Amino acid sequence: IEDCKKSEIWKILILDHFTTKLLSSCCKMSDLMQEGITIVEDLYKSREPVLEMKAIYFMTPTAKCVDAFIGDFKLKPKYKAAYVYFTDYCSDELFNKMKLYCGKYIRVCKELNISFLPQESQVFTCDNPGAFRSIYSPHCSQDKVKTLETLAAQIVTLCATLDENPGVRYKKETVLENTTLDNAKQLAALVDYKLTKHYDMDDNSKKKGKTQAQLLIVERGFDPVTPILHELTYQAMAYDLVPIKNDTYKYKSKDVILKIICGHFRFSLHLSMFQCQPQKTVHLNLTEDCMNHFQKNVEKLCKAEQDLAVGSDVEGVKVKDPMRTLLPVLLHPHGTYDKIRAVLLYIFSLNGTTEENLNKLIQHVKIEEDREFILNWRELGVPIISSPSFFPMRRSSRRDRTQEETYSLSRWTPVIKDVMEDAVENKLETREWPHQSECPAAWNGSGAVSARQKHKASTQDERRSGSRLIIFVIGGISYSEMRSAYQVTQSVKSCEVIIGSSHIVTPMELLDDIQALSKPTTTKETFTIVKE
Repeated sequence: IEDCKKSEIWKILILDHFTTKLLSSCCKMSDLMQEGITIVEDLYKSREPVLEMKAIYFMTPTAKCVDAFIGDFKLKPKYKAAYVYFTDYCSDELFNKMKLYCGKYIRVCKELNISFLPQESQVFTCDNPGAFRSIYSPHCSQDKVKTLETLAAQIVTLCATLDENPGVRYKKETVLENTTLDNAKQLAALVDYKLTKHYDMDDNSKKKGKTQAQLLIVERGFDPVTPILHELTYQAMAYDLVPIKNDTYKYKSKDVILKIICGHFRFSLHLSMFQCQPQKTVHLNLTEDCMNHFQKNVEKLCKAEQDLAVGSDVEGVKVKDPMRTLLPVLLHPHGTYDKIRAVLLYIFSLNGTTEENLNKLIQHVKIEEDREFILNWRELGVPIISSPSFFPMRRSSRRDRTQEETYSLSRWTPVIKDVMEDAVENKLETREWPHQSECPAAWNGSGAVSARQKHKASTQDERRSGSRLIIFVIGGISYSEMRSAYQVTQSVKSCEVIIGSSHIVTPMELLDDIQALSKPTTTKETFTIVKE
């Protein structure tokens, strides 16, 4: 906006779908109006020419976007001039195409290196739910390489925005039934290569060395338990139990339906019929909605889920027979999705079950025609069927949290939280977490540990002067994993933990995505179960 501020007062801002989300995450229309933006337009929609005004284009560097831009100027210009900004690196081919057809109208053309969505202060996504299918479906092997390349480029723009050149590590590849799952390794190599290339191409003549940051890359199958558990914190509970679609929560107030735009709980009211509605009312309605679901079904489920996930009951007594824990859930008239989640937790607790036992469980839940809800977890490297010939996977040891205060129905700790704490304390084993590129001194045994013991910083600005731990989960992150980043940052003080993924998942969305992996169609088809 600064680039074309000197002349005309008012300008038009033109966005694609991704940049609309990006801009919405960090500013309001009133902020844009203060900067002289009179209207925000959709790049792909038909628009009336405004020849006396300049247009700012903020878009992704794709052929589709560039073609739409060229269409605004090729035959007859719609605007006085164009100021073009790309979220990421624009290829020479696309740049030359723009130059050929509308070069005389372009005043500025810049690459901003912001092709990720800042969901929260310590959470980002690549806004690509389709990456899950592209990477894990056996029918999408050709899409996988391209998807990993795109994710790598987006991660690099995150690092560039944070002004970091981190050391890169990844969770060692999984071998299951003679198949090696090495997506984390592939992505780590791509990110490291693109980071080097980015900083070599930087405008600064001085080459940027490694900064006090570390990037860890891990696959979704690394912890299958966390994303399917019933979480009892407000944010996770709401997105799991209440029908929130596209971050919009609908509820009735005095026979009028209000739409609440959640934006991952930065609530704002969409007021088509009212000038004012206190946010307190919104939260009271949403909380009441969550509690109704909890008291009706979820409370009964949670004890069994926690016992299966943790491997012991609330008294700390080991669960010797997981089937005895599972059976009451199967006999109770819970919804089908809830039963599937409990069956999966049972299977995960055993590190796989026999085919005979699995068939009985599938019959009990009545998903004989849709057993992919369970079987397709194998595509993520998670053992589902065990056999005498199958060498059991070695379980990662968990941190001792017996002294920590927990609620009886929230005893499980996401595995990623262990990883965050181990990384900050320099306790990650190189055998399990190989280095794609060496990390700086702070991560080699002294810096982070001593900082943890002595650093007194508490504000976010002060933390940013310390080190950063960036974690990227291939295949989606859950709300409880997002919360872990804040918890570890708060306890460590000297290190800011940032977590990201292709997208954020809820338990039901993840199950639908898992089930769809074996379908050969290019469009996602899911077996829809009515939530009871």
